[in-house]
Amino acid sequence: MAKADYMLSILWMLKQRKRTAAELAGELELSVRSIYRYIDALCASGVPVEADAGPGGGFWLPEHFSTAPLFFNDGERRALVQASAFARGSGYPYVDELDGAIAKLKRYSNEAQLSQMERHESGLAILHSPGEHPSMLLEELEVCTADGLSLQMEYRKGNGTPASSRCIDPYGLVMWKGQWYLSGFCHLRQDIRNFRVDRITGLQRTGAAFLRPDGFSARDFLLQRLLPVTEQVSELTAVVIEAEEATLNDLCSHWLFGHTLERRSTGSARFLLDQAALHSFVPYFLLPYGKSLAIVEPASLKHKLSRVAADLAEHYKES
Repeated sequence: MAKADYMLSILWMLKQRKRTAAELAGELELSVRSIYRYIDALCASGVPVEADAGPGGGFWLPEHFSTAPLFFNDGERRALVQASAFARGSGYPYVDELDGAIAKLKRYSNEAQLSQMERHESGLAILHSPGEHPSMLLEELEVCTADGLSLQMEYRKGNGTPASSRCIDPYGLVMWKGQWYLSGFCHLRQDIRNFRVDRITGLQRTGAAFLRPDGFSARDFLLQRLLPVTEQVSELTAVVIEAEEATLNDLCSHWLFGHTLERRSTGSARFLLDQAALHSFVPYFLLPYGKSLAIVEPASLKHKLSRVAADLAEHYKES
């Protein structure tokens, strides 16, 4: 290990309990002289290592130092190991580095801490959307987003047309419904656009740099493009739905309904939706809920949903 790794190891071991130089040397497979040298280096760097001489003596860290940013409490350790479960399978580009950090955390935890982390780690599992995630592309996009580096991108649309080449300034990455999206300025269109990362077939740095607009949020920009665009509130139609609280919770968590919720009471929710979404997207979204919800108004939505269900029934009757 490098000198910094040995010093860090000594810190973690002293965080657990008082130890003698011989104990430290035995666990790290170093000489006692090397241990004293690393202890001196820690003290020189500002770490307040304290020591007792003679039988029963040893090195330890004062109580106040245990709250330094280098160390984690029980809740922070639990959050770290569980966060790694969310990252795996999502395409997150730094899973190996995250695994290395978790391994270090476990290596320098005592038995009680390790047992607690493993219980919390095994008690939580994440089911990610199936399919391959382009982790190498994500890593390059993340780096260029952070460093403000422009990219030449080969991108294919979903309509089967050949891939096109365009220069982009990557502003941010968002995962939505199992897919990664890139928000950035497209020099071809002279506008900020969203791109599905799995449709990027090639990336190359241009050597140019850019400044991301202050306060830009890739998440908010993606949601704005997903939501229907309405000019006036008078163009919106009230949709009132009655259902059990669990069903309403599920409905309100959807990106469209959650952003159009006007009022909610026990067993009922009122949304404001534009006509385009009301008679195109909404009926097909509500259909799987079946009898678990009731549309109170408008009547036009009830009629549309009735026609959709009848058409579906007729389709399967004929097949």
